[in-house]
Amino acid sequence: MKRRAFIIQRRIIEFIFFGNYFYALCALSLSIESSLQQSIGLNRISFYLLMATATIVYYTYAYMGEISIRIAFLGREIKLTPPAKYSYYNRRTNWYHSNDRLLNITQVIYLVIAFLCILELIFLEYHHIFSLHLSEWLLLFSVPAVALLYYGNAYFPVFKINLRRSGWMKPFVVGFVWAGAVTLYPPMFHQWQHDLHYTFNFLVFWLFIKNWMYVAVLAIMFDIKDYADDANGMVKTFVVRVGLRKTIFFILLPLIIIGLLSFTIFAINSSFSLPHYLINLIPFILLLIVAYSMHRRRSILYYLVIIDGLMLVKGICGIAGALLFYKS
Repeated sequence: MKRRAFIIQRRIIEFIFFGNYFYALCALSLSIESSLQQSIGLNRISFYLLMATATIVYYTYAYMGEISIRIAFLGREIKLTPPAKYSYYNRRTNWYHSNDRLLNITQVIYLVIAFLCILELIFLEYHHIFSLHLSEWLLLFSVPAVALLYYGNAYFPVFKINLRRSGWMKPFVVGFVWAGAVTLYPPMFHQWQHDLHYTFNFLVFWLFIKNWMYVAVLAIMFDIKDYADDANGMVKTFVVRVGLRKTIFFILLPLIIIGLLSFTIFAINSSFSLPHYLINLIPFILLLIVAYSMHRRRSILYYLVIIDGLMLVKGICGIAGALLFYKS
């Protein structure tokens, strides 16, 4: 019974994390945090449903494409069930192959849901969308454009564009996409819902930079997991260029400390109360702890649960701080 319970528990965990549902949860929490910190109301359910389904479809399709490319390169006769023999092998790879039929079905379902949400938002809420300013159109399409170019081989096989191969730019591209989606989109769509044009102010700019750098640091941590594959594939990430120890002590820790100091200055200028400041300080402290622990090699679920989990922690702390301590 204990073994069966353990297997069920493991399958649930793998489904949530390997199926990218946890990424969707992170996107939702950060989006709600951004809305509350900018003192605007929440968007319609269809907006958050679109955010969740688009996140799942994007990451699932991209990773399915990566696996197919690797297997095609190594040949069809390779089996994925024996112990890890190749650097590309991990539990997520095996999970994707074991659940390929389910993933194909859910991808279609989520695409349909996302498409219906887009139609609902355009025709029922944002019927003045075609009167948007050029700057609004640029903000709207810049995020998905960069996101698609990041996995260029999967989405644009003809043009061979792949920002992920850029090495040191890789984490900052990831940070830009996440920051744009969760920081700009919530207030942008909220303004359009009320037939108002979106304005980019200092608060939005600061929150965008904060989320950008926060997610970029997490992406650098994730590159440590892919060190062997990136080195073999000539992808010059920070850890490949300078090594693990220098990446931790000369890149990760300084970036986190700069972010912490910047947040402290912003909190002082915004007259945060001490409890408000401390609850928003939690993600930075945890970021420092996790960054320092990266010198030890971990399993893939550690990276998915702990590192990506810091996005969820940030969202929860930001939401709690805004609800409990924010004064309008």
